[in-house]
Amino acid sequence: MPWIQIRINATAKTADKVSNMLLGRGAQAVTFMDAKDVPVYEPMPGETPLWGETEVMGLFDAETDPAPTIAFFQQIFGENVGYKVEQLEDKDWVREWMDHFHPMQFGERLWICPSWRDVPNPDAVNVMLDPGLAFGTGTHPTTALCLQWLDGLDLTGKTVVDFGCGSGILGIAALKLGAARVIGIDIDPQAIQASHDNAERNGVAGQIELYLPADQPQDVEADVVVANILAGPLRELAPLIAGHGKPGSLMALSGVLESQAPELETIYGQWFEMDPTAVKEEWCRLSGRKHS
Repeated sequence: MPWIQIRINATAKTADKVSNMLLGRGAQAVTFMDAKDVPVYEPMPGETPLWGETEVMGLFDAETDPAPTIAFFQQIFGENVGYKVEQLEDKDWVREWMDHFHPMQFGERLWICPSWRDVPNPDAVNVMLDPGLAFGTGTHPTTALCLQWLDGLDLTGKTVVDFGCGSGILGIAALKLGAARVIGIDIDPQAIQASHDNAERNGVAGQIELYLPADQPQDVEADVVVANILAGPLRELAPLIAGHGKPGSLMALSGVLESQAPELETIYGQWFEMDPTAVKEEWCRLSGRKHS
C-alpha cells in the first residue's frame, strides 16, 4: 500500500516524546534518524542512544491528511518546528532487500548464499542463509573478516565456540568447513531461533548447540573461539571468552573499531599470542593463539 512519511525535527531530549505523539496521531511505524550524520557505534546494554539532533519519522497511510498532525506539533513546539511531508513509493521492502542480497565469496572455499538464490558454485563450501531478525549476512566488514579467517583454518574435527552467534553464520560456516561441533551463545532469543533455523537449512542442526548466556556450559574447552560483538562486551567479558578456549586454541574477535583495537590487544594478550590486526573499512579483527 502507498504511504506518506512525516518527519519532525527533534533533540535527544524530545525524540521519545515526538515518537509517542506520532504514534498517538496514528503512525503505523516510527523511525529515528540522525539529522547531522553523527554515528553512534556502541550503545551499552539496555540503552537506546539518540543523536543531538534527531529526525523522528512517522509512517502513515497515504490517505491521511498531514495538516492536522503538523498543526498539532506547531502548537506543542512552536510555529518554527522543523518538519517535512514525503510520499513513499509503494514497494515490497522485504523483496527489495532480498533482491540486493547476492551470494558472496569469503577466502578460497567459502560462499554465503541467500536461501532464495541459486549457488554460483555447487562444488564450493556453501552456507545457505536467511538472517531473519538476527545480525549476520556477511555484508558487514566485521562478519566478512571473521568468515575469511575461518576459511583459512583447518577446522576438521574441531570444537568451535561462536560467542554472539546472531544469525548463526559463523558457526554454520565452521561446521561446513569441517568442524565437528559448534556452541553458539547469544543474548537475543531471536538470534537463537535464527541460528537454529539456518542450521536446519544447512543440514547441521545436529552439530550445533545454542544457548542464552545464563544457560551456557561452563566446562567448554574449544579448539577455536570466535566473537563478533562490540568492543564494550569484548572488554567486559574477556575472562569468560578467553576461558572458552583450551591451551593452544585459536581466537578471533571482531566488532572492533581501529581506535579500540590497541586496548583489546592488551587485554587479550594476557591469554593469547596476538597476530597482526586485520582491518576492513575502519573495523578490525583481532586474532591469536592461546598460551600453552
